[in-house]
Amino acid sequence: MQVLPIESDASTKENPSPGRLIVLTGPSGVGKGTLMQEMLKRHPELYYSVSVTTRSPRPGEINGENYYFISRSKFEQLVAQGEFLEWAEFAGNYYGTPREAVLNQIRSGKLVVLEIELEGARQIRASFPSAFSIFILPPSLSELESRIRGRAQDSEEAIARRLCHAQAEIQAAEEFDVQIVNDDLENALKAIEATLFG
Repeated sequence: MQVLPIESDASTKENPSPGRLIVLTGPSGVGKGTLMQEMLKRHPELYYSVSVTTRSPRPGEINGENYYFISRSKFEQLVAQGEFLEWAEFAGNYYGTPREAVLNQIRSGKLVVLEIELEGARQIRASFPSAFSIFILPPSLSELESRIRGRAQDSEEAIARRLCHAQAEIQAAEEFDVQIVNDDLENALKAIEATLFG
């Protein structure tokens, strides 16, 4: 795993702007995507960075809106060219955040939100320490399991793998600036709004 250097953090300190990077992370199935969609509806001023992935689209997902869906070889080529702010492999697929689009938006004063997996969130914290990070927790592991099963998209083996991974990820919650339990969508949204807009 490679952590890509980010030169821009020092330059934003020299030339202050209201732009800020916000990282939303948490285990698979915790509801990050749903929270993100609702936040964007309520706050169109937020800039949502669309991630790049090598996984196949789920039903209803739109290329360029939910993710940029690309081949594994193309992804590896972009990694080699330093095109990602962060990238990670999760559940057998690559995920990454396009570098230039995010940095340009921060420089122009936008609040930029990344909804990413834990490994990528850790990379951002290491290389972009001024980023504000939010960890979304499930109310319980059994609730998380029922949400993952409710998607009806994964094999038993994949569900077991995701749950095992989720248990390890939940241990990392304290590494992040704020922890929010997604037990009720509206309450979780209000908690996110309170931390971002005070």
